[in-house]
Amino acid sequence: MKPSRRKPDGLNRRQFLKTSTALAGTALFAPWAWSQTNASSSVAGSTPVRTAADQVTLGRTGIKLSRLGIGTGSNNGHVQIADGKAAFVDLIHYAYDRGITYIDTAEAYATFGMIGDAIKGLPREKLFIQSKVDGRPQDVLSVIDHHRKTFNTDYVDSLLVHCMTRGRWTDEWKRVMEAFDQAQEKKWIRAKGVSCHTLPALRASVASDWSEVHLVRVNPQGTFTDQESNSWGGGGDIAPVMNQIKIMHEQGRGVIGMKIYGNGTFTRPADREKSVRYAMACRDIDAVVIGFKNRAEVDEGIERINRALKEV
Repeated sequence: MKPSRRKPDGLNRRQFLKTSTALAGTALFAPWAWSQTNASSSVAGSTPVRTAADQVTLGRTGIKLSRLGIGTGSNNGHVQIADGKAAFVDLIHYAYDRGITYIDTAEAYATFGMIGDAIKGLPREKLFIQSKVDGRPQDVLSVIDHHRKTFNTDYVDSLLVHCMTRGRWTDEWKRVMEAFDQAQEKKWIRAKGVSCHTLPALRASVASDWSEVHLVRVNPQGTFTDQESNSWGGGGDIAPVMNQIKIMHEQGRGVIGMKIYGNGTFTRPADREKSVRYAMACRDIDAVVIGFKNRAEVDEGIERINRALKEV
């Protein structure tokens, strides 16, 4: 005799199948929400489990994003689009399914024009999209509007002035900064900030009360991190950077760490592990972004962060 599958009391066969299908659909289309609910749950009296998929708050902006973000600018985005547009779209959706709701891009990246298609079908209100403006465009508002149209969205969650290197950038970019303020008033952007590539620029950004979000190069090896001179490769003591990050956090700024894998130079797993643990141990950093080129790298990044968070 075949074992019978007992239906719940009070349900006929049609109701039972309908309920089962609905539950299966929930698990299929919202796996990140499921993991989000359960990853942070804990037995009474124990410490909640933190994960890469946690929705964290970006400083005092009130904006939520996943602790881990997917970077789309490795080698200016050419790494991410090497296998074509369809593969890139699949990667963004796969990352979302794993709980990564933070997507990082810039108008200078080869991926910029693909973001709109990449997020199509995903719930916009659950995404955090950060982009960046390069140079000092004549019509800044037009450039910001171009971001919205390219992404096919009403707003950009966080918009940064990109790759500042000069200690006087807050004076030299004043016109651009004022346009960002106008865009924020129009609700075209939710938060504004800067990414820096030297210590003088980093200090200037901290000294100014304009920046709400800071994208900062961080890894304990000091590879491609901010130094006194304008050197793209960087390399040296990370302590001055971490001192500035501490001040940012104390001021309520949102802090996102980048270059966690040393701009892709950390080919040894031990180096990636060391860097991830370092970033996760720093409570002054709200989130991190890592450039991934395939599903396996997304899985590895999540696994490393989850493992590190259990031990800090």
